[in-house]
Amino acid sequence: MPHILHGIITAEKAGQKLLAVLIDPEKFDPASAQKFLQKIPFLTTHIFIGGSTVTSEALENCTEAIKANTGLPIVLFPGDHRQISTKADALLFLSLLSGRNPDYLIEQQVRSVSFIRKTRLEIIPTAYLLIDGGKECAVQRASGTKPLRQEDVQLIVDTALAGKYSGKQLIYLEAGSGAEIPVAPSIISEVKRAVQIPVIVGGGIRSRSQFEAAYEAGADMIVIGTAFEKGDFFL
Repeated sequence: MPHILHGIITAEKAGQKLLAVLIDPEKFDPASAQKFLQKIPFLTTHIFIGGSTVTSEALENCTEAIKANTGLPIVLFPGDHRQISTKADALLFLSLLSGRNPDYLIEQQVRSVSFIRKTRLEIIPTAYLLIDGGKECAVQRASGTKPLRQEDVQLIVDTALAGKYSGKQLIYLEAGSGAEIPVAPSIISEVKRAVQIPVIVGGGIRSRSQFEAAYEAGADMIVIGTAFEKGDFFL
């Protein structure tokens, strides 16, 4: 089994919680990479790189700078088929299952294959579910899809299970960048109970209580982006 996915699964089975810091290359100065990495939480286990509207040049420069300054796994979190760098270690091969836009269900993925097949990136099939975080987010605008309502817990669970049954190795519950409301612990708990594979949770987590609640509910990895960018992170 590829080593990054294997590490996530091994951590899940051992009850070890993971933390990823998400970097948006459009908001990142590659010259500050070393200084940036010195400030990330000591609990950080992975670096995610990506965003909804990122140029290939910005992605490449960001990934190269981060790679030169850390031994942490670098995982691409692409917004479209152009956001791929050979300098990363792995790629979340995302399918936006919460929406019904074929461009983000399969078309972007197909367009990426001719490039991906020439790389040594570890490809991790991931079911991506956008959950309503209380405000319109960049994923909504880019994909033209609506998030799943937090009240529709069974629909969220069924969508996550559809991802698992389709062969996805990870479930990613995303409230959106800068979300006002994070994914509810009750949703995390129900999804985790149903899928029994690693669950990643991101969006709107700003306080220690939200952080701990997500882990206690069953999140295997939490992704922090906006809170860290703004200096609001709490660890």
